[in-house]
Amino acid sequence: MLATDIPEQQLLADPAQLTAAGAGWTAREICQQPRLWQQLAEQHRGFAAQLTAWLSPLLAQPQLRIIFTGAGTSAYIGEALAAYIQQQLPLAGQRAEAVSTTDIVSHPQLYLGSELPTLLVSYGRSGNSPESVAAVQLADQLLPNCRHLLISCNAEGQLAQYARQHPASSLLYLMPDAAHDQSFAMTSSFSCMYLATLLTFAPDQHALSGSIALAQQILHSRLDQIRAQALQPCQRMVFLGAGPLKAIAQEAALKYLELTAGKVLSSFETPLGFRHGPKSLVNAGTQILLLQSADKYSRQYDLDLLRELQQDKQALAIDLLSQDQFATDAALADVWLGLPFVLWCQTLAFYKALQLGVSPDNPCPGGQVNRVVQGVTLYPLTE
Repeated sequence: MLATDIPEQQLLADPAQLTAAGAGWTAREICQQPRLWQQLAEQHRGFAAQLTAWLSPLLAQPQLRIIFTGAGTSAYIGEALAAYIQQQLPLAGQRAEAVSTTDIVSHPQLYLGSELPTLLVSYGRSGNSPESVAAVQLADQLLPNCRHLLISCNAEGQLAQYARQHPASSLLYLMPDAAHDQSFAMTSSFSCMYLATLLTFAPDQHALSGSIALAQQILHSRLDQIRAQALQPCQRMVFLGAGPLKAIAQEAALKYLELTAGKVLSSFETPLGFRHGPKSLVNAGTQILLLQSADKYSRQYDLDLLRELQQDKQALAIDLLSQDQFATDAALADVWLGLPFVLWCQTLAFYKALQLGVSPDNPCPGGQVNRVVQGVTLYPLTE
């Protein structure tokens, strides 16, 4: 299917509301994602030879350690994909893991104390977050054999500049220009950097086509359903998902919290983990969205919890998001379902913000939270 933009005005019955509500950028950046994913895949084909030539010597090292890193939303990309990519690595002694830049910067010697050859995969929408730059510098300081794959949406950001200044040890993978979101919260930047990682380490054109088709179905025919979910008068919002979908649930919870300016508390867990304490938060003001795994074995646990929550009759609303609800011939693995599922959750947060009278483009006009993190003091590491 050829992906085309769904006009952002489709998110609202009255297009004039987009400007009045301070929602135009966020609406556009949510709606453009299916087209951007296709554009990125085409761009990747032209970049693949250079990327393969650069990566091949690294992937030939039997003890290679790959660290996926970023802050906030960017960190969740690695958390969603690391275990899956671990399975795709060619040699048994290689490993892939996710460590946020915020953890690396605060405890560098805990995470960067290895003598193993290391590939640090850094994500950054702007590439200017203080921790992103510091994590690269700390890796160079502490790791004797480190290379950098810098995945960013900003050609002029500090991560991109680092790549140009260190061509022997680094490679820049730049996203399409439109992925450099102008709104406060990351939407298309998250999904494009997520997709770039899959295209690099686990490409699957059939799965990508299926993800694009599901996303287009959501934007063409499921907006009323999402809007109805957003109109629920919830005081607490819970996103549940397991495996790769745990990090998608985590990103969904953050997006919901960000776009509603914290007016509705949101949280995430796995379906199995939810019973171990977090289920205590369920009351008559709690709304729950369960992201169902595509894996036949894993979804048994999803459905067990769904039935339990329905039988408890405590929650305000319980919704299931499942591949089965869409018309598709593609049987997508959870890592590929993450793309349309996160779009659904972004749209839900968008509508909830509008219901609460919050501008999705600028939900924190007071500047307590910023589009690019500010106020971080970086301290030199004396070994």
